[in-house]
Parts: sequence; structure tokens; C-alpha cells
Amino acid sequence: MNRQIFQSCGQILSVLLLTTVPVVLSGKVLVFPVDGSHWVNMNILVEALHAKGHNVTVIRMADSWYIKEFSPHYTSINLKSDGGFDEEFFEMFAFRLMTILRQGSTWARLKLEIEMWESCFEMTKTENKMINSMMEDQQLMQSFRDAKYDLLLTDPLLFGGVILGHYLKLPIVYNVRWTMYSEGHFAIAPSPLSYIPFPMVELSDRMSFFQRVKNVVIYTVAEAQGAFMFAPHYNALCERFIGPGTSYFTLVQSADLLLHRVDFTFEFPRPTMPNIIYMGGFQCKPSKPLPQDLEDFVQSSGEHGVIIMSLGTLIGQLPDDVAEAIAEAFAELPQKIIWRYKGKRPSALGNNTLMMDWMPQNDLLGHPKTRAFVAHGGTNGIQEAIYHGVPIIGFGLIFDQPDNLARMRVKGVAKNVDFATVDKDSFLKTVKEVLYEPSYRENMQRLSRLHKDVPVKPLDKAIFWIEFVMRHKGAAHLRTESYKMPWYSYHSVDVILFLLSAVALIIMTIYAVIRYFCCRICMRKTKNKLE
Repeated sequence: MNRQIFQSCGQILSVLLLTTVPVVLSGKVLVFPVDGSHWVNMNILVEALHAKGHNVTVIRMADSWYIKEFSPHYTSINLKSDGGFDEEFFEMFAFRLMTILRQGSTWARLKLEIEMWESCFEMTKTENKMINSMMEDQQLMQSFRDAKYDLLLTDPLLFGGVILGHYLKLPIVYNVRWTMYSEGHFAIAPSPLSYIPFPMVELSDRMSFFQRVKNVVIYTVAEAQGAFMFAPHYNALCERFIGPGTSYFTLVQSADLLLHRVDFTFEFPRPTMPNIIYMGGFQCKPSKPLPQDLEDFVQSSGEHGVIIMSLGTLIGQLPDDVAEAIAEAFAELPQKIIWRYKGKRPSALGNNTLMMDWMPQNDLLGHPKTRAFVAHGGTNGIQEAIYHGVPIIGFGLIFDQPDNLARMRVKGVAKNVDFATVDKDSFLKTVKEVLYEPSYRENMQRLSRLHKDVPVKPLDKAIFWIEFVMRHKGAAHLRTESYKMPWYSYHSVDVILFLLSAVALIIMTIYAVIRYFCCRICMRKTKNKLE
């Protein structure tokens, strides 16, 4: 009898609990991703949404590199035009930039910046053609409308997803670290340059006076470049497809939710906004057992452990002299080395080094014998290193990589290699410092504990908020209205001018009154003397 009562109570409790859990029936999500390494983490969200029963459709370009046409997790829609993310273009671009970096002069540094901006400008033009082609395809647009999607999930590094979401009047969620404008926070959150380092400047949140000067100057230059190089192209698209007076920056700011791919073990403390949800490390997971041959190699390292090296998606090979110097340095270490590398096999490669076209990076980082991670400095790799508590030897070659590594250096978990001057001795010295100075590993393990000490896993939090936006048809209550304000209102320039004018008017009135009475008194005294 008691058992039946307990069972009945349990069933009632279960029903009550279920009624308190928000439920989203199978939703329809349209995904407009960015290719390359950005797709690697977007695909994790796609798979998680599919696992929750949602119907996911992914838009891919004609030159898609990572985004496959067929997948068990999504249905793809193929655009007819290129998106500018061609694998060969990026590999050649990365190698060209590394060649310039090796020159090591101030002129080479300037030339590097010019090349990066020129390449970004060319990508913008290619993207503009793609957006025009997509938006002009009335049959495609009608198919989007007929599908009745509940939400658009996009990476705002490129503008295609942003403008499409607004054109279709869908709730928009960003999977964001960067926008075409800047780092994600700079698009919508207050960012005082006195203690918020502008991206790519490689500064910390504790700047000296001249560092703050540098921060403001670089910010101003970057703003001017964006205004003159990119804004006219994007604004023309907005005027044509969204409506007169619409700017690309306003559209970027008006997303319902920003799922930000950092947390504050990576980012410096800074002001944020209610619709920024932090999901740093959402792609990280516990390591799985290694393939037997790889496990045997790792175990053969004994007490010395292993070092793993990978330079990410874009950098498949290094200049020959750099690769030879690294191979020679590795050969002198007692550790075993696992090196992901697609270039020519260096002649100086030691017997302790295993070179692979691909390696299970997450599983190796989580292996107890892994001692250090030689990396390019991409966000994904750094987040995995934080998750598993492995210190970093960083190259920091292109795009956001130097800035990411600068943040890690400030936190005492990474040491940089100067790519312009790197040779066997300097590389070996850097590796040994990270290996044998305990503070690097201790600091990284502290970051790892902080990163994991959260009430909800980052991926679960991301999926909850995507479903939240679907349930409520947006998240307008979390979105500031500041993006609708002109710059002079946002910075209260008009209010300051009004108050200064009012104060000036009061002072002038007081002055005029005092002068008037002084003049009257003087005139009276003069009159009395004359009498």
C-alpha cells in the first residue's frame, strides 16, 4: 500500500516538475554560417540543436570549404555564388603573410597590415556580389518565407546572415566573437578605451598613459578604415534591400541575442549587456581514449610526457627555415612530440617526433601526459587548452591570434615565440621555460578550475537561450535601444552642449545684470560729484 502511495506521489511530482520546465516543440532554424574554423564551432551548435529535435537548415556557398552539402544533422541550401572563403585562397594568403613577417622590419609590419586590409576588402567585394545574387533570387527568397523559420542563427563576421535575417523579419541570434565591424563587444557594449584594449593592439586592461594613447589612436584609425572601406558597400546593400536610411551598423546592433564565444577566464573584465550570453569553451569536452597506436606513442614518453603542436585550420605549412628550426629544437627535448603538419617533412626531424596530417587535438590536450601546447593562438585552440589546463607556446601569426595570446601572457599561462626572429635556440628556450617553470602550468590549471566552476555547461546555456528566443519570438526586453540613437545622443554630446549653453547663458545674464547695476552706481556717483 505504502509503495503504491509513494509511486503515485512520484508520478504527481514528475508531472509538476515537467510543467515548470519550458518546452520548445521542434523549431525550424535557418543557419547562415562562416566557413573555415568558424564553421567548426557553429557545427557544434547545429548538432546540439538537431539532437534536441529541431529542424536545421544551413546555407552554404558555392566555394564552401568545411561546410558539407550532406549531413545527418542539417539540410543544406546551396547558393550559386562564391562567398570568398576558398581554401586555396586562405592557405596562400596565410603563407604570404608569414613570409612578410619573417622579414622582421617596420616596413614589413606596415606591409603586413596593408595586405591584410586589402585581402579583407577583396573578401568584402566578393561577399557583396554573393549577397546581391542571393537577395535578387526571388524564388530563393520566397522559399525562405514559405519555410516559416522560427529563428536565424548566424556568425556576424560576414554580413550575409545579418541582412537576410532582417529581410525575412526573423529573430536573430549571433554565434559571435567578431563582427565585420570589430570584436563583438565593441558593436553593442560600452567599451571605455581607458581600460578596454582595442582588438589587435595586444594590450592588457592595465595600460600606461602612452599605451592608452596608442589604444585611442589605433581605435580611431580602425574606425576610419571601416567607415571608408567597408561601410559604403554594406550601407548600399541595406538601402537597397532593407529600406532608406538603414545602416549596416544599426542592423548588426539590433540582433536579439549574442552568444559570445568567450568567458572571463579568457576575456578581461569589462562592461557587458543583458543580451550578451557567454558560452566560452562550449566546444570543449572531456577527452576520449586515443587510438591504440597513438596511445602507445604517448605512453612511450615515460615521465617526460608529450608536447603537441598544431597551427590550426589556415596554416598547413611553415617557411622551410622555420620548420627546420622547430624540428631541430624538438629533437633535443626528452619529451615526445606530436606535430600536426601538412608541409614538407623537415630533414632535422628527430626520432621523438611524430608528424601527422590530422590529430585528435582535444583528446591529446586532455591526456595526463600532455605537458604543453604549441599553437597559433586561435580562439578554439586556446579555449581547449584552458579547459584541459595545458600551458601554451604561441606563434600568434595573423588576424586575432597575437591579441588572443597577449591575453594569455597577461594571465601567466603562455609564452610567445617571435616569428620574425625564431631559430632553433630561441624556440628551444621558450619551450623549456613553459615546460620547466611551474607557474605556467599552475596558472593554467587555476583558469581551468575557474572555467569549469559554473552552474550550467556553456553548450547547454547556449541551446537554452536559442530556444528562449524561439519560444518568445525574440528577446526585445534584453536589447538596448541605444542602437537607434545617433552618435551625438548616445554620447550625450547634445546634452552637454545644451548644459554648457545654459550655464554660459546664466553666467552672461549674471554678468550683464552686475554690469548694469555697476554702471548705474557709477553714473549716480558721477552725478553726485557734479552737483
